[in-house]
Amino acid sequence: MSVPAIQAALQQMQSLANQASATQSIANQAGRGQQLSTSVGQGGFADALQSSIRKINQLKQDSDASVKAFQAGDPGVALNDVMVDMQKASIGFQMGVQVRNRLVTAYKDVMNMQV
Repeated sequence: MSVPAIQAALQQMQSLANQASATQSIANQAGRGQQLSTSVGQGGFADALQSSIRKINQLKQDSDASVKAFQAGDPGVALNDVMVDMQKASIGFQMGVQVRNRLVTAYKDVMNMQV
């Protein structure tokens, strides 16, 4: 649930994307198939994915801040609010992991397809 775990997931996704582009350039150099466009338009999938990861990170940071404020004795922070913030961060992270797992599976399925 930590920021390093989220960053590790992002790095893994980026390395898979780099592998995909390298595979495409090798196929293009060999003269197989038509050249595919890898550019993503404004508001594309990559932007949505990056935005989601930022949102998950923000939920975790908000959760950590509310925990610290509660531990410090801030009268404006209730225990139930802290618990809700922690659950939001946990669910967001679990969703991010599941999306990453599905993306990796889909990538592997596509790479195993016969041309």
